[in-house]
This record gives sequence, C-alpha cells and structure tokens, in this order.
Amino acid sequence: MTQREQYNSYMKSRIMTASPAELILLLYDGAIKFCNIAIMGIEEDDIEKAHNNIRKVERIVDELTNSLDEKYEVAKDFANVYHYMKQRLIQANVSKDKEILEEVLKHLRTMRDTWKEVMRLNVTQPEPMKMAQ
Repeated sequence: MTQREQYNSYMKSRIMTASPAELILLLYDGAIKFCNIAIMGIEEDDIEKAHNNIRKVERIVDELTNSLDEKYEVAKDFANVYHYMKQRLIQANVSKDKEILEEVLKHLRTMRDTWKEVMRLNVTQPEPMKMAQ
C-alpha cells in the first residue's frame, strides 16, 4: 500500500467514525486547505488550480450551510456569513483575486477556531444531573 493510499484509508476511517461536531471541523479544515491551494494557484498563475480549489471551497460552504440546525437562533448568523463567503468566493473565482481569498480564509479560520472552542466547552462541561424517577 502506497503512502497516499494509507493516507486516504486513514481519512476515510476518520470521517466514518467522526461525530457530527467533528465532521463540521473536518469541513472547516478542508475549506481552509483548499482555499490555501487556490491562493497558491493564483500566485503560480495556474488558473485551473485556482478555479478547481475555489469550487471545492464553495461546495464545502454549501455543505456547512446545509448542516445548520434552524432551531437555534445563531444558525441565521452562520447562514449570513456562509452566504457572504459564497458571494466572495464567486467574485474571487471570476477575478482570480488573491485578496478576496485571503479574506475568506480569515473568516474560515475564525469560524473553525470558534467551533473548536465550542467543542472543547461541550466536552468539559459536566452533564446535567438526571432526575430520579
């Protein structure tokens, strides 16, 4: 088994065993990775590389949008940010604008870091006591 095949096998296993919260974190990490690759594509004048990776980020933002649970008020705020990022990604793809991608990358990192903190707090918070029946 090649190193790449081992990595792909590991990632498939990681995804299949991840909790819903961990899957969201993986989506953020993927979006950040592809956004960085798109920036490199622009820097290298590789239009196809930039385009393909911007499209990957767009699809991940779509998936993040679809994962929102509307019963929480904060979901509207997240939806607004995702909508904004999607519009900026489209603009970046049309103009191959590195600065726009860097802006999106900043938002993605902030949201990922916030999500990590939420996950950490949920793990460290004690479970509420169950009522005896």
